[in-house]
Amino acid sequence: MKVFKFGGASVNSVERIKNLAAVLREYPSEQLVVIISAMGKTTNALEKVAEAFYAGKKEEALELFNTVKNQHLNTAKYLLVTRYNACYSQLNDFFTEVEWLLHDQPVREFDYYYDQIVCAGELFSTAIISHFLAEDGIGNEWLDVRDLIRTDNNFRDAAIDWPATTQRIRDEIGDGALYITQGFIGSTNDNENTTLGREGSDYTAAVFANILNAESLTIWKDVEGVMNADPKTFEDTQLISELSFREVIEMAYYGAQVIHPKTIKPLQNKNIPLYVKCFLNPALPGTVIHGKTNKNLPPIFVIKNNQALVQLNSQDFSFVGEKPVAALYELFSKLRISTNLVQTGAISVMVCLDDKGDKTDQLAAAASEHFDVQIEKGLHLLTIRHGNEKLTQTLTAGKSIVLMQRSPDTIQVLYRDLN
Repeated sequence: MKVFKFGGASVNSVERIKNLAAVLREYPSEQLVVIISAMGKTTNALEKVAEAFYAGKKEEALELFNTVKNQHLNTAKYLLVTRYNACYSQLNDFFTEVEWLLHDQPVREFDYYYDQIVCAGELFSTAIISHFLAEDGIGNEWLDVRDLIRTDNNFRDAAIDWPATTQRIRDEIGDGALYITQGFIGSTNDNENTTLGREGSDYTAAVFANILNAESLTIWKDVEGVMNADPKTFEDTQLISELSFREVIEMAYYGAQVIHPKTIKPLQNKNIPLYVKCFLNPALPGTVIHGKTNKNLPPIFVIKNNQALVQLNSQDFSFVGEKPVAALYELFSKLRISTNLVQTGAISVMVCLDDKGDKTDQLAAAASEHFDVQIEKGLHLLTIRHGNEKLTQTLTAGKSIVLMQRSPDTIQVLYRDLN
């Protein structure tokens, strides 16, 4: 048993869906579970539908959703002949689920409606691809992952109920050669849709691999493997052929857009190797991620933009002790805010985090009960793993450094651009 995961870029056109079929044909004797994301920018488009609906703009939401519908129907028309009607019927059931909701009035929190609407993207893509594969002679069984992955009701970042999910997946996955299902989504005990956090399809694939004791998990991307930096931002990037689970967790924590942060633990727990390979050229070796320790890694660079620095100063010049710091971390938990860098002084705490607009402002307002608060936005956070002082100076030349932290393996620099 092997688990494959194909992201949105791998299925964002008719040509790439046909390429997916070609990749699967390279594994004729393997039992495969294939996790597939929404096509291209579908998730972003459905987010706009959810926002319009929640703002009370019903007609705009329906119009936006109609555009998404037509895009998927057009894709199905280009791909399918004999199975088009069956695919249309399945898609229409999913369309109806969303449209029924859009004709209602929002009475619950936004995150609930987000999950009910946005999860449709994965259902659309997998339905079309499953019918295309069958028409192309690749037999498969389509599964609705909402029937398999059971979660709590923490919408947009749901936690998996492992015992229930394990039982359902093992009951459903039998001796079939190829199963097609969705990433990113699940459902509650009340059958309400949930999502596992953005980019949660990697995590879904790891959950299946863990529960099924898979031989391996392969994530298919449009790059040759894991690079030491984002090629869109840095020049002369290089492929890292081998990484440890620990190193990838560190990279993900610091913001590298390679593997979802929650993906590694289910694999590490059962020592299941993770391969990152290129769907455009499957013959390339890619990157293997496993439990072995790596040495002599190249410097790894990560930049996170849109950062906010929240500076919290003691209101009466008393030391920042355990009680106010504990209250601050309680706020992080309550607002579901993850910090990227924290530095504590005698009478102040500086916190760098992703600027999420309202949440950042909510944090500042709530923290003002214990601190004098100042916020600076529009900053950038550079993280260098396995670097040195010379590299740091080169990469920060011409920048105004706001905050710096370092450990033997990692240097982090928060900076602002000089106008």
